[in-house]
Amino acid sequence: MIEWKEERVINANIETVWQLFREENMPTIMPKVIENKPVHMEEGVVGSKYQQKYQEGKRVETYIVETRGFEDTIQKKYKRINFVLAKAFEIDLSFTLEKVDDSTTRFIYSGQNKGTNFVGRAVMKLGGKKNNNKVVQEFMDRVEKESLKQEEEAKQK
Repeated sequence: MIEWKEERVINANIETVWQLFREENMPTIMPKVIENKPVHMEEGVVGSKYQQKYQEGKRVETYIVETRGFEDTIQKKYKRINFVLAKAFEIDLSFTLEKVDDSTTRFIYSGQNKGTNFVGRAVMKLGGKKNNNKVVQEFMDRVEKESLKQEEEAKQK
C-alpha cells in the first residue's frame, strides 16, 4: 500500500479552486479522465456514484467512483472519493481546501492506493513510492496552474 499527504498554498480564492473539483470540471485537473457521468445521485452528495472512463495510451478503463465524504463551507471544502481501477487497485483520495484569506487557499491532497490482487500488489512494488510521488506532484501542479488561470480569467471579465 502507498499512502501520501501533500500540502500546498495556492494564490487563488477558495471558490475558484473548488470549482475545479466539480464533477464536470474533473477532466481539467485529471486529463486522463475522458468521461465522468453520474449513475446514482444522493442528496447531500455522500454516496453519489459516477461512471468514469480513464485513458492510458490506447487502453480505456471504466469504473465507478463513489463520493465517501463531502463538506462545502466558506472556510473549508472537502471531497473524498473511492474507486477500484482495473480490478487491481483500490484507490481512496481526498481533496481538502482551507481558506487562508480571500486570495489564498491551502490545498491538502491525501490518499492511498493498495493492490487488491497479486497483479496489483506486484505493479505497486515495481512502480513504488517514487513514481507515485511524481504523479501526486504533477496533480498538485495542475490544480495550482488551473486555479491561477481561472483566477486570471475572472479578473479580466
